[in-house]
Amino acid sequence: MDYLKSVVPSSLFSERGSNLVVINPGSANIRIGLASQNTPLEFPHCIARYTTQVPKINVQDQMLSTQVTPAQYMEREKAYDTIATALGIPFLGEEVAKNSFPRKMGRIDGNNPQNSRKEAAFDWTDVYGKDSNSSPAVESSENRATKKEPMDPDQHEDENDEELSPSKHQYREFIFGEEALKISPKEPYTLRRPICRGHLNISQHYPMQQAFEDVLAIWDFILTEKLHIPLTERNMYSALLVLPESFDSREIKELLSIVLRDLHFSSAVVHQEGLAAAFGNGFSTGCIVSMGAQVTSVICIEDGVALPTTQKTLPFGGEDISRCLLWTQRHHQTWPQIRTDLYTKPIDLLMLNRLKESYCEIKEGKVEAVAVVHSYEDGMPAGSHKTSLTALNVPPMGLFHPTLLVPEAYPPPPRVWFLDYEDMLEDTWHMEYQRRPEMSDGLYPSMNVGYPMWDNYPVFAAKPKKEEKLGLAEAITRSILSTGRLDLQRKLFSSIQLIGGVALTRGLVPAMEERVLLAIPSTEAIDRVEVLQSRGNPAFVPWKGGAILGILDFARDGWIRRDEWIQNGVRVGKGKKYKDSQFLQAQAMYYINS
Repeated sequence: MDYLKSVVPSSLFSERGSNLVVINPGSANIRIGLASQNTPLEFPHCIARYTTQVPKINVQDQMLSTQVTPAQYMEREKAYDTIATALGIPFLGEEVAKNSFPRKMGRIDGNNPQNSRKEAAFDWTDVYGKDSNSSPAVESSENRATKKEPMDPDQHEDENDEELSPSKHQYREFIFGEEALKISPKEPYTLRRPICRGHLNISQHYPMQQAFEDVLAIWDFILTEKLHIPLTERNMYSALLVLPESFDSREIKELLSIVLRDLHFSSAVVHQEGLAAAFGNGFSTGCIVSMGAQVTSVICIEDGVALPTTQKTLPFGGEDISRCLLWTQRHHQTWPQIRTDLYTKPIDLLMLNRLKESYCEIKEGKVEAVAVVHSYEDGMPAGSHKTSLTALNVPPMGLFHPTLLVPEAYPPPPRVWFLDYEDMLEDTWHMEYQRRPEMSDGLYPSMNVGYPMWDNYPVFAAKPKKEEKLGLAEAITRSILSTGRLDLQRKLFSSIQLIGGVALTRGLVPAMEERVLLAIPSTEAIDRVEVLQSRGNPAFVPWKGGAILGILDFARDGWIRRDEWIQNGVRVGKGKKYKDSQFLQAQAMYYINS
């Protein structure tokens, strides 16, 4: 302990974090890096695979239902009018009446110097591999299946050029990240997102084994090409998984198997995203609101331990705000007459996300902006269209009025798939210990965690997976009030922490404080709500917290070794359990408080 009091934090991170890889996967992006780094690499969590299937599917999920029903459409218009009243802007019907004639929009040169850097058009990805620079995986794929003629007939014009550079016409078997999102729909590729809406993206169109293989391929590519950790050296590294609360028990086990069995890490451990976020911001107690691309979740942390009964999962996120932005502009006739398809052309969603981040904000009154919108036609250079966007403060208000955000109807995998017959905590369920006298029996099911300093602290056996159809303010209020203790409730309402990319929305913090305060019942003795400022990029806070937890866990008694996991898997009664992270949390809190 004397060492901890004298060591410089930067030295501690450098010494203990150089062989620890922290992985924080999400539905749209994965944040990954060595714990010794200040910030992680953020990489789109997707892969495009070469395909010879006819007819070709551009996106693996495009077969799923994406149609808005008449009832949903009416609810969306009603939600718009409710938001318009709160923001002091005209109702939807009033705006449409005024804009009975389409607005004039001009096409401009994409290289116009007046365009800002943020509005620069995306370029289509070059899908052809080169022998000299291709990776072994790509080279093997070229030898097997990519010696195909190009689909564009114009490529046949210069036969001499084909003879000089034959590798130009060999398709890459895999394309990852943002490159995969910018592939032209005419190319023979199918985009896959292995994680969707906070779960493994398993459906009748996306088999379970394909999802596992895609996760493995993406993570292996990042480790090898971006972090420069080849497979042969990974036995010298450990992995710490920071996983969202929405993940089910079996999903966690499958990801753990990928990390230990397939990626060859020597050991691994799992931490909850909400808890890691609290540590990343340097707080031991707070209400963590994680606002990702496709899922928003709420969970409360008390003294370094997550309270699972307070968890709320909301099926919407930043991408739904982007889709709402497109719907709003089309309804106001401000969107150019171009083919924008967010489901079969991922590059259009990239453009919408960038427009949302640049122009959307929450404030009263009319919010308009002149922006450049790009059109992406198959294989053609991007076209630029200058237009005036309106009602830019409406889409982010969908966080508080979720009927404005109509998500795709992704059919969930059958619940039988998630049954965990090898429960990691089975051996501790029947063991009792003393708890604080002020804690109710129903809220705190007790369970021994085998660490003396936590003998009188509550630990939880299970967590709900139910998605709530609530606005964000109501979800936060219900989550905090479910704790049942006034002193803790007041502390949590004054310690709300926003994480995730959506947390960067301008004007969100005061809007959150105001609407949460209004959502608290008048019978509750609470009159103060405060959103704490994040100590870093809100999207990176959980990753940073995971790095802190891993570095401060000196004993690593709860970590799982690769050979143990492969040979024995789950061993009931053994001390090393992948979900039993309370033991590790206790150690980290002990070091911090000392």
